[in-house]
Amino acid sequence: MKSALTFILAALLAAAPAAALDVPKGPVILTISGAVAQPNRDGSAVFDLSMLEGLEGRRVAMETPWTQGEVEFSGPFLREVLEAAGADGSRLIIRALNGYSAELPISDARDIDTILATRLDGKIMTVRTKGPSMLVYPFDQDRALYNEKYFARSVWQIGEIEVLR
Repeated sequence: MKSALTFILAALLAAAPAAALDVPKGPVILTISGAVAQPNRDGSAVFDLSMLEGLEGRRVAMETPWTQGEVEFSGPFLREVLEAAGADGSRLIIRALNGYSAELPISDARDIDTILATRLDGKIMTVRTKGPSMLVYPFDQDRALYNEKYFARSVWQIGEIEVLR
C-alpha cells in the first residue's frame, strides 16, 4: 500500500504545472515571445536582469572575433532561460535592438552550453558594450564552433527571442 501511495504522489507531482514565472521588479531587458507556456506579461515571458542572473549559468574567459584579447562573459545558460519561459519549439529567432536577427535551431540552446551573457569582465553589459545581453557560444569548449555559421548566430544587444514550433 505504501508503495502505491508513493507512486500516486509522484505521479501527481510530475503532472503539476511548473512554477509560474515571476513578474520583473526591474526594467525588462528580454522578452521571449511565441511558443511559451509560462508567460508573465501579455502572452510573453519577460525578464529583468535579476531574473536572468538568478538562473543557472556560466562564467568563462575566452577570445571572440568581437573583443580585444581574452574577456570574461557571464550569464545564464540559454536553455535555462527558455525553460523558465516554458519554451516549446524547434527554432529561435533572436532579435537585436538594432534590428539584426538570426534564426537558429533550439538545439543550440539545449545541446550546447550557450549563454546569454549579461556581464562582460564582471560589469553589467550596456547597449554600448553589446548588452543588455549577448548570445555567446562556448568557443572555449569546442573550437569547431569558431566559424562564420556560429558567429552569425552570436547576436548582441538582444531584446527579444521568438520561439517557433
